Amino acid sequence: MNSGADYYRRFLSGDKEGLADLVRLYRDGLTLYIYSIVGDIGIAEELMEDTFVKLYVRKPDYSGKSSFKTWLYSIGKHTAADYIRRNSHIQQVSSDTILNVADEANLEAEAVRTEEKRMLHKAIQRLKPEYEQVIYLSYFENFSNAETARIMKKTNRQVENLLYNAKKALKAELEKEGFEYENL
Repeated sequence: MNSGADYYRRFLSGDKEGLADLVRLYRDGLTLYIYSIVGDIGIAEELMEDTFVKLYVRKPDYSGKSSFKTWLYSIGKHTAADYIRRNSHIQQVSSDTILNVADEANLEAEAVRTEEKRMLHKAIQRLKPEYEQVIYLSYFENFSNAETARIMKKTNRQVENLLYNAKKALKAELEKEGFEYENL
């Protein structure tokens, strides 16, 4: 199985399928990560596409100092940060509002989720943005602390502290709703 770095090298050497393979491999995870930053799935999808457009147009150099996925997610984070800066004057709809709309519309995806997953998702969204990001990167994307630190531009120690405080805050949020999770 090829890694993202292999696909990217193929693309840089002229094989356009290399970029298509990269998109297939990383689009879903990158979209969800960006969503944890911007709080809007439609915007997250656009920013994911913008991230890949940057690879296509600018062809930035991948040095190999981190995993390809870490490098790509860093580009996605910068793309999201640029979007937020450019659109800071636009009022954002909260993710709770989005979830309520989804519940009212009784979307098929919401019907599939279990109540515990919904509670966890909502609780994570109520955390500080840094806590939400560190939990997403560490537990949903399985990045190491070092990779998470690179993406978030933090030290390893700062990421460890963020994770500790994020888990503590998440546990408190879940307990408010009567949810008990012993391994948290």
